[in-house]
Amino acid sequence: MSVSLSTVHIYVDDPDAALGFYRDILGLTVQDEVENEGFRWITLATESQPEIKIVLSQPHAGRSQEDGDALAALLAKGEMPGPFFRTDDLATTFDKTAGAPGVEVLSEPADQFWGVRDAAVRDPAGNMIRIEQG
Repeated sequence: MSVSLSTVHIYVDDPDAALGFYRDILGLTVQDEVENEGFRWITLATESQPEIKIVLSQPHAGRSQEDGDALAALLAKGEMPGPFFRTDDLATTFDKTAGAPGVEVLSEPADQFWGVRDAAVRDPAGNMIRIEQG
């Protein structure tokens, strides 16, 4: 039996701002974009792992008003967990990421006690994104 990761969802309040960050700053490729009932799902992938889908979706998309409100509140507080990315050039990736509109730097590149060198930022929606040297 084999199990592998296929899809990661990232909640965003502004799909255009998120697309600008993940596509234009991190360099992910748009694979698909779907609109339904006023909401958008944007599917992206990295060049090195095109089989893993990264889906940007809005908190209220496909959910009850109550559940969407709860997710939106967590997103607004910066409490939604975000993905960890790996790069072959952390310094350059961090500089590009840290200078992007709507991005908040949480930690500059540093060696971590768990054995990696990484940095952390909040994307334009407030998700914490960690980027490690690979």
